[in-house]
Amino acid sequence: MARSALDESSESGAFVRTASTFRNLITRDPNSPFPAESGRYHLYISYACPWASRCLAYLKIKGLDKAISFTSVKPKWERTKDTDEHMGWVFPTSDTEEPGAGSDPLNGAKSIRELYELASTDYSGKYTVPVLWDKKLKTIVNNESSEIIRMFNTEFNDIAENPSLDLYPPHLQALINEINDWIYNGINNGVYKCGFAKQQEPYDEAVKSLYESLNKCEEILSKQRFLCGNTLTEVDIRLFVTLIRFDEVYVVHFKCNKKLLREYLNLFDYTKDIFQVPGISSTVNMEHIKKHYYGSHPSINPYGIIPQGPDIDFSAPHDRERFST
Repeated sequence: MARSALDESSESGAFVRTASTFRNLITRDPNSPFPAESGRYHLYISYACPWASRCLAYLKIKGLDKAISFTSVKPKWERTKDTDEHMGWVFPTSDTEEPGAGSDPLNGAKSIRELYELASTDYSGKYTVPVLWDKKLKTIVNNESSEIIRMFNTEFNDIAENPSLDLYPPHLQALINEINDWIYNGINNGVYKCGFAKQQEPYDEAVKSLYESLNKCEEILSKQRFLCGNTLTEVDIRLFVTLIRFDEVYVVHFKCNKKLLREYLNLFDYTKDIFQVPGISSTVNMEHIKKHYYGSHPSINPYGIIPQGPDIDFSAPHDRERFST
């Protein structure tokens, strides 16, 4: 039986995310199995999913729109097959059914699950986004967002419109890796550990770790514009996709309500700062985000009621320019 993130919990009731399974790499080497070529690859995403959204953010800010096409699924999980009860990402039947979502232009698939089954007949894991698809070999190249963004950062520079932007520069890589580690555990995955906990103790532990990590970010950002200094890097994009969803979803749906993002002077303005980077705002579809979380987890929100607020204006002015760039 196919699983979803809702099924990933330990005996103690803690949420434990399983690793991605398709881990091939696209490189600039023309002789590699997956060479960087314009028009060869397609990115399947959900605007609702933070892991997929960071890949789309890279596609936009690196200027890869013309080289790599993309399609978004519908935000709310639906039945992926008539033969079982699995709920997951599905495509609309037409490009007008769900604004922002599109039908599969390559394989005519009805769900992300079908893409996994096309790529591997004996696949038994989760059917997640993002999916980086090879049109030529008709298979999944990679479904691990942390690897996809690294590929987008460097391997397509010969065809990217913004090749000089390096979000993983050599002199900062050790620091980026260190910060990624505690932000992933405490914040990116931390909100899920809060929301998907099935016992009080793992929830309490996750909330403690979440707010310790947010407070650490707030302290760093009181002294510099971004997490690694005054230059935007990979860690900022990875943190942003969680922060942009925080007050709108995680505070209510995942019970992360000890302190709102808007109550953090630096983190809130930092989120607005990144949102206003050219290309980033187009990757944020708050309607899809709210429809997904509030509508796809019946064990958390059985009636699927979507809260009306808070409707935050992330395009409002911020004070992050006070730090030199």
